[in-house]
Amino acid sequence: MNESRTTITGISFDLFGTLVSVEKPDDPAETIATELESRGLSVPSDWNAAYTESHIDCPSGRERSLPDHVAAAVASRFEDYRPIDVHTEATHAVMAAFETDVQTRPGAIRAVERLRTHVPVGVLSNCAVPTLAERVLHRAAIDETAFEAIVTSIECGWRKPHPNSFKAVADKLGVGIDELLHVGDNPATDGYADKVGATSRLVSEVALTDLPANLEEEWD
Repeated sequence: MNESRTTITGISFDLFGTLVSVEKPDDPAETIATELESRGLSVPSDWNAAYTESHIDCPSGRERSLPDHVAAAVASRFEDYRPIDVHTEATHAVMAAFETDVQTRPGAIRAVERLRTHVPVGVLSNCAVPTLAERVLHRAAIDETAFEAIVTSIECGWRKPHPNSFKAVADKLGVGIDELLHVGDNPATDGYADKVGATSRLVSEVALTDLPANLEEEWD
């Protein structure tokens, strides 16, 4: 982790596992299959295999839309289907499969509210489901208007830890990458901010409840 915090002029927060907790489907493929069938769409008999296969070329670091993948997986088994023919149903099925209760994590509200008085704050989240992050934030107890930017991998096209993902949120916050602090829970993705010129802070090292005081002490 970088030692200097004095040049921090913007902060991004990871969403899932950092600001909020959500219940993920135990078996996403099965849950999506159930949602597809409820919408009158035939599901391949070898759906689990189709779901795990790669149907869309996706360069390393790029985000792959889950609805696009699901539509392609269904179409791969039926000659009468093209991905575009089932994309609407696939999108609705995926969104329904990941609809869940949202719990705001301890310290999240105070951390966002306190830190936004010093620098612009935003969200940087890996999420392959369109609009899911926004819908989760809408149901969380955090004031959505506190964020100057909400950047998701499905929106910017890059998944953390790709450098372009951190650059995307830095640009939206109007700060240089070397002035960005990224707060998250995953050392492999969120912690990679250190390697691209930003600064990372993991909640396993400094809890959200302690983060404002920790940073304010260093800024003073």
